[in-house]
Amino acid sequence: MLDLNIDDIGKQILAEVADIHDTPAGAYNFRVNSQLAGRHTTDNIDIMTKEGLPGIDIFIKPNTKGESVHIPVVVSASGIKETVYNDFYIGDNCDVTIVAGCGIDNCGEHDAQHDGVHRFYVGKNSKIKYVEKHYGSGDGSGKRILNPQTEVYMEEDGVMEMEMEQIKGVDSTVRTTIAELKAGAKLIVKERLMTHGEQVAKSSYQVTLNGENSTADVVSRSVARDHSSQTFNARITGNAPCNGHTECDSIIMDEGKILAIPSLEANDVDAMLFHEAAIGKIAGDQLIKLMTLGLTEAEAEEQIINGFLR
Repeated sequence: MLDLNIDDIGKQILAEVADIHDTPAGAYNFRVNSQLAGRHTTDNIDIMTKEGLPGIDIFIKPNTKGESVHIPVVVSASGIKETVYNDFYIGDNCDVTIVAGCGIDNCGEHDAQHDGVHRFYVGKNSKIKYVEKHYGSGDGSGKRILNPQTEVYMEEDGVMEMEMEQIKGVDSTVRTTIAELKAGAKLIVKERLMTHGEQVAKSSYQVTLNGENSTADVVSRSVARDHSSQTFNARITGNAPCNGHTECDSIIMDEGKILAIPSLEANDVDAMLFHEAAIGKIAGDQLIKLMTLGLTEAEAEEQIINGFLR
């Protein structure tokens, strides 16, 4: 069981955004309603309170492998508005998993907002898996607002895989991600997003490939339901012999709106850059096939959406 001083709502949010049910192994830093709720470090991963700004500095020693660090945030009080700055300094030859994520449960009339600024300095030959999930709940009239900003600076031959997921309950989000890659570095981004009601979601990715043989693959899958709206803006710039790909694949439903803006800039004759974008509704033959198996139309839609966002 989770042995920190966190209430049941906080525990539910931790389960949603970080799959935490027990106190996690490895390093962690839990933030609940703008306060530190628990911290643990290891011999190889140190977490320190940032000086001058709210947030933390995470130091991962060179050659650290097979370890993890969890830094989830819980907001369960209406009216909280905060901006947190977290910097990750990752040594050479590491192989670690970083799990972030924020959940807001707002049962009040005032907006609750968490803006997180994460900066990653990835050492040579290091491999990082970064998981960030956002979740909203609560029956109050106040909004649940999340604005993540991520900066990634990769040294030679580093690899970073980012899983960015927002599936439920966030009224407004502006996600901004920038990355700069040196020679041989590789960035993989997998975004999963669903909006409903009157929700608004904007995602912006700006990836600069500065080194020879650097690569980037930025892929977004999204579903816009009801009267919600989404904007996906991805720009890849190739300044060297490199490979870049961006893709937006979206399902539009009801009165939803989706704007996809893929953009490429090649500044080297050997920069190979590609983009794809597709927006459409659920195919009728898919619905019919599932309904012949005994599902209602609504159940069939949910099955298709769940498989699409997997």
